Amino acid sequence: MLRTPSQTRPASLEDLLDTKLLARLDAMDISSRKVFRGKLKGERRSKKRGESVEFADHRPYVVGDDLRHIDWNVFGRLDTLFMKLFMEEEDLSLHLVLDCSQSSDTGEPNKLLFMQRVAMALGYIGLVKYNRVAASTIGAQMGDEGEPSLVNSLRDLRGKRRVHDLSRFICDIRPGEWGEETPSFAEACRRIALSRRGKGIMVLMSDMLIKEGYEEGLRMLVGRGYDLFVIQTLSPQELDPTISGDLRLKDVEDGDKAEITMSAPLMKRYKKTLAAYTNQLRDFCARREIMLVTVPSSTEVDTMVLDHLRRRGVVK
Repeated sequence: MLRTPSQTRPASLEDLLDTKLLARLDAMDISSRKVFRGKLKGERRSKKRGESVEFADHRPYVVGDDLRHIDWNVFGRLDTLFMKLFMEEEDLSLHLVLDCSQSSDTGEPNKLLFMQRVAMALGYIGLVKYNRVAASTIGAQMGDEGEPSLVNSLRDLRGKRRVHDLSRFICDIRPGEWGEETPSFAEACRRIALSRRGKGIMVLMSDMLIKEGYEEGLRMLVGRGYDLFVIQTLSPQELDPTISGDLRLKDVEDGDKAEITMSAPLMKRYKKTLAAYTNQLRDFCARREIMLVTVPSSTEVDTMVLDHLRRRGVVK
């Protein structure tokens, strides 16, 4: 797959998401297939009884209870002490992970730019709803002058005022120039898994075309209190190539070369192999309760978030 020629990098929030989409995202929230108990109070209802302002139920007083929570109105009527219980609102952590290998910087539309926009949309929803938001990159360099690093992270963002902090981080992402020394997906996932705090949702965005294999890395990320979603992004040119004739191919990540003659039978074999690879990934994820969605980079961001991710329970 050829690199996107003269790729324009986003420089601000406005380059990632337009104002009309932001207005629609204001009404949404991050969702989870599981109920998590957070460390900080947010806007998420918990089945756990707590100390927020919304009344839930009563229970009899026992010695040692906080006298401030006695319902004195009930005591006046029944001459019996009852404690007021309230619904606790809790936060939900959202951790966004972008695989920024060289292969992500290919295709038309560019796969990395699509992933940046989806990450910004999800991060915006999380911050507006006062969830704890973190973002990590795999194999990226930050800014044009930065050095490639296996993992870069921005953590503990909370509230709408941190939206521009997240957008600056996402706009600074560049695919790392690693040469033949390609970054280890499994090691990056291990570091990210160890850095997670609390419980919540993790969304991994990648083309998942990983030479070393994705299995070990995904095993690192799944579980440990996190609901894992994988957004596999492939370019239209990867899904339906239009190339033909005699070609000399070079791997953009490790420099491996191959000479081929693209014919109709070879094209058919390529598509069959890609479908088998994607189905294998889907089966691997399904067995581990990882939600997978595979989309072309030509998908509109509003369609991706408001349709695909809403139907799969990532947002509501």
